Amino acid sequence: MTTAGKSRKLVAGVSVLIALAILLGLGTWQVQRLHWKEALLADIEVRRTSEPLTLQQAELMLGNQPLEYRRVKVEGRFDHSRERHFFATHRGQTGYYVYTPLRLDDDRFIFINRGFVPYELKDPAKRLAGELASGPVAIEGLLREKLEGKPSSMVPDNDLAKNIFYWKDFDAMVMSAGLDPAKVVGFFIDANDAPNPGGWPQGGVTLIDLPNNHLQYAITWYGLAAALVIVSGFAYFRGAKGKTG
Repeated sequence: MTTAGKSRKLVAGVSVLIALAILLGLGTWQVQRLHWKEALLADIEVRRTSEPLTLQQAELMLGNQPLEYRRVKVEGRFDHSRERHFFATHRGQTGYYVYTPLRLDDDRFIFINRGFVPYELKDPAKRLAGELASGPVAIEGLLREKLEGKPSSMVPDNDLAKNIFYWKDFDAMVMSAGLDPAKVVGFFIDANDAPNPGGWPQGGVTLIDLPNNHLQYAITWYGLAAALVIVSGFAYFRGAKGKTG
């Protein structure tokens, strides 16, 4: 074999090894991601099914451990005059999630996502039965932490003039509702599916949908690595056979 031929063979061999290392690394990374995602989903399931926290417990724990989707219960009085509307779809129907401030015993407020109403029922006057009386109510649901910022540039800007939110801008909700930010609890609660009078809003709208395709991705990368080994081995032995033939 000439020097040039040996060089080409060396370069090809090194290239195959580099490609193999990359493919195996990607497969291993996906396995690690799989374990992380499974642990996350298991943790969320524990939070979702554990005994509900009181508001005081939730506030003490906030920032010290993950509380997203944690069951929590509160009591207070709804201020329906300040409800905010978040554009949403529910079971294939377009409408809004109704976020209503709940006045607590200490005169603070917390926004409750009471659930979904269809587009034509955005006006509270069209669903008066669901505008619960001013008396005290007990709400149980899932804690939802406020967003740090707009989730994507593709999401439309909130239309405060029309009271339509396309993303949960906590500060804008507080401001547009005319509430004192110092007197608003710093997270939301998604109410459970306990029925409201008149059927609206429909609670229990929280979606917990975290795709877990890492096993599929790992198999793909490891499969490509195996195919590379097979093709490279075939090419090597065919070349060796040609020299001896």
